[in-house]
Amino acid sequence: MVLSTLTDGISRSLDGVARSVTDIFEPTLRLGVTGLSGAGKTVFITALVANLLDRGRMPQLVAQGQGRIETVLLQPQPDLTLPRFDYETHLTALMGSDPRWPNSTRAVSELRLSFRLRPSGFLGLTGNTRLHLDIVDYPGEWLLDLSLLDKDYARWSDETLARITKRPEAADFMAQARAEDGSLPLEESHAQSLAATFTAYLHAARGQGWSDLTPGRFLLPGDLAGSPVLTFAPLPLPASTPRGSLWREMERRFDAYKSRVVKPFFRDHFSRIDRQVVLMDVLGAIHAGPRAVEDLRRTMAEVLTAFRPGANGWLTRILGGKRVEKILFAATKADHLHHHQHPALTAITEALLADARRRADFSGARTMALSLASLRATVEDSVQRDGGTLDLVRGRLLSTGKQAAMYAGDLPSDPARILAPAREGAEQWLDADFSLMGFAPARMTLQPGMGPPHIRLDRAAQFLIGDRL
Repeated sequence: MVLSTLTDGISRSLDGVARSVTDIFEPTLRLGVTGLSGAGKTVFITALVANLLDRGRMPQLVAQGQGRIETVLLQPQPDLTLPRFDYETHLTALMGSDPRWPNSTRAVSELRLSFRLRPSGFLGLTGNTRLHLDIVDYPGEWLLDLSLLDKDYARWSDETLARITKRPEAADFMAQARAEDGSLPLEESHAQSLAATFTAYLHAARGQGWSDLTPGRFLLPGDLAGSPVLTFAPLPLPASTPRGSLWREMERRFDAYKSRVVKPFFRDHFSRIDRQVVLMDVLGAIHAGPRAVEDLRRTMAEVLTAFRPGANGWLTRILGGKRVEKILFAATKADHLHHHQHPALTAITEALLADARRRADFSGARTMALSLASLRATVEDSVQRDGGTLDLVRGRLLSTGKQAAMYAGDLPSDPARILAPAREGAEQWLDADFSLMGFAPARMTLQPGMGPPHIRLDRAAQFLIGDRL
């Protein structure tokens, strides 16, 4: 076991040296894209790639304005064991005669874009002439699992049970968990029943907009479905935990989940990322109520503990100790609001992430909060009502396909009016009502050289990769 670990470490170090030498001649930037369910990861990547291939809607990408980008090409992804991000299928779904949102992320996938650049500097003798951008897509539920690495089963159980005890979605599971005596000998049927009921809770919680959904593989099990490593659940700590007891077996499986599922993901994919995008459905949380907002704030704070933020140097790259240099926290679905409300959405997002961003900034990583729409699905409009002007948006309803207008509510300019009730555990907003409709992609025809319409996707691209172009 020790020899295997040592050999594996030496192999990864040699791989790091090889990658560093290759990066001197053909630099590579790995961009991780994640977010919780419904935040729009697949649409973000598809729209980003489309707008980097056809850059007519990317004025905030400085290298494009300077004429530095000669061409951008799709290339085979470097990791031969990873599925390719199905860009063409997703783009067809968004841009077809009957546009629809593509299927959500269910596993890790990758796509490579290669930039050919004009040299910069005096006489055009400096600067890279080529850059590979490897975009890695992975489910946000798996990212949340990284927070489990610093917890043991007892702590995770205690925190989870305390957090979900008042949620209606958890009523069945809480009744079953409280009825179990963890000190009794393991009966596999009990373990399977507990895991199934807990999994049902996680699915229901995701449907209600909750963010704290660990273990993430319970929602996206893949080929691990039905295995013991996914057959555990949180339990109250009994007075004694003898060998062979239900509690001890749940603890063993929890530890195996961390060592055999979470750690390999961290080692093989997450630890190699240079830049990171975390997409958040802030509007959806506000619509769900104060407790969902507080849940999102706490979850995002835990997410950042999973990163190793900081500035990358040549030595850390060679030794395999890569750190995330930049993190973009993006509130999606900005097209559900009139642009007059975008600053308020950005301010609320920044306030939600204040603690998490301070930790990242302190350790050397650059962070930015932004409100955006990867693909604009609405148009803005104004109507006269009660002697005043009401700014709203219009789009094609996802449910019926008919055109409809929506006014989401007046987001406060002071984020404290959202965050204070959330931290205090309020059941609902006292002086506001926030609505949200599901819009389908708009039918559109693109002009040559123009990518799909968006809101601030070019600013996101400039922050994430602009310094390397």
